[in-house]
Amino acid sequence: MFTGLVTDVGTVRSVEDRNGLRRFEVESGYPLDEISMGASIMHSGVCLTVVDMGQGERGAWFATEAVPETLAKTILGDLHVGSRVNLEQSLKLGDELGGHFVFGHVDGVGQVMSIEPEGESFRITIRPPEAISRYFATKGSAAVNGVSLTVAEALPNGDFQLAIIPHTWDVTTLNELQSGSSVNLEIDMLARYVARMIGADAPEGQ
Repeated sequence: MFTGLVTDVGTVRSVEDRNGLRRFEVESGYPLDEISMGASIMHSGVCLTVVDMGQGERGAWFATEAVPETLAKTILGDLHVGSRVNLEQSLKLGDELGGHFVFGHVDGVGQVMSIEPEGESFRITIRPPEAISRYFATKGSAAVNGVSLTVAEALPNGDFQLAIIPHTWDVTTLNELQSGSSVNLEIDMLARYVARMIGADAPEGQ
């Protein structure tokens, strides 16, 4: 379980397909002694398991593996050497919950429709898959590429808008987005439970 508060931006240093899996090695700023084999680390919204690690140039590097299902239903299939990814280590007992509960299970891939500056901040309009568009509500929470964000406005056509403050823009990969970019989306768990209570079908996700 995660909070959606990005604690590092890592860089993919190698990508290798082996035995039906895709192995990613990511260079991070995390101290090596803070990472353990089998640990869960969220990569731009996707929870992956550490299968190898070592000392890198600015911190630890670690390896994870993704199955074809994950590659097909998230943006991880587009990662290449040099790609930057939002990283967050899993919550530990007693950690502060500063964002919202994020599980690292992508519900769908959305598309950035526009990015407009608003003074020092930015307003991003995202079009989610139609099947999950009803789960994004004004002032509700959403995880976009692993970043916990508040929906500024849910639009009548199913799109939703986010207001990104300068700090979030600077310390995550959101500043690399442009019109047409694909993004991993995870709906708020509260929306899932509300949908279940009223008898609506909840998304299956990745």
